[in-house]
Amino acid sequence: MSKLKFAMLGTGFWSFFQLAGWLETGEVECVALYNRTKHKAERLAAQFGIPATSVYDNVEALLDAEKVDFIDICTAVELHYPQTKMAAERGLPVVCQKPMATTLAEAEALVRCCAAANVPLYINENWRWQHAIRAFKHQLDKGRIGRIFRAHIDYRNSFPVFDNQPFLKELEQFILTDIGSHILDTARYLFGEASTLYAHIHRVNPTIKGEDSATVMMTMGDGVSVIADMSYATKREFDRFPETYLQVEGDRGFLELGPDFWVRETTAEGVLASRHKPPHYAWADPAYDVTHSSIVPAQRNIARALKGLEAGETTGEDNLRTMRLVFAAYESARTGAVIGRDVLLPQ
Repeated sequence: MSKLKFAMLGTGFWSFFQLAGWLETGEVECVALYNRTKHKAERLAAQFGIPATSVYDNVEALLDAEKVDFIDICTAVELHYPQTKMAAERGLPVVCQKPMATTLAEAEALVRCCAAANVPLYINENWRWQHAIRAFKHQLDKGRIGRIFRAHIDYRNSFPVFDNQPFLKELEQFILTDIGSHILDTARYLFGEASTLYAHIHRVNPTIKGEDSATVMMTMGDGVSVIADMSYATKREFDRFPETYLQVEGDRGFLELGPDFWVRETTAEGVLASRHKPPHYAWADPAYDVTHSSIVPAQRNIARALKGLEAGETTGEDNLRTMRLVFAAYESARTGAVIGRDVLLPQ
């Protein structure tokens, strides 16, 4: 089957890695770029051999001139809804960067507009596709540790994330939208849907506007107690950004994803240990290797879903359930209330 042709909207910090990931899949071809500051798009185009004539600073002009199979939206979050709507109204499938929208109402509208236009919508959610997390899920599904009753997801470090992305300092809502959209989606991938949620947030760094630490406590799946900790303010002896640690307790054992990608299963039969180091790509930043490598399988899944070859995991409707958790966490932190099933899983 021939490669899908697409245009990328937005050529900021993340776009280089996102575009490299797309091309690594072998399933697609980027034929056009948009950025409101055109010279930034021209620079990215030169890196990837995209003709300067296919670089735009106007989205409508791009959509009028270019024949594409889908649009990849990698712009600022406040542009996701209007640009998705614009593409959907032209009958174009949309792949949108996370978080999908600035509010839950906007995320719901984004999903509705694609459904009304009968076009596919996927969210470029790569965290659950990390090599070690997939291996952990595979081991968990074997059921060797028995009935699961408690789990902990740990993403805590002191990485200077604002150095590469200084705009994050200005966000009124930071870690829950930026990392929480990843971590809470991973929680859903591992444990199912949440029926209750309670959250605390903190702003530790005085130079930023939003929160840089959050704890979200949920009841998920068949009564599993899940705690998700996220922080860019945690000063550990061994700081292994951007690894995510997982601990799951069952009535017959314990399963852990720990530092350096080791998965350890402890049962009455003993300890099984295996290391699941992510693949390395020449274009990836070594500091982000674990996350950059996960872009490839995430986007391969989306591309093959658009071709009708397999089911896509990170659909807009699926990711909307993650967004409900993100915004419910803010509401819980603001009010001190436990958020229930009627909000998290509306009929």
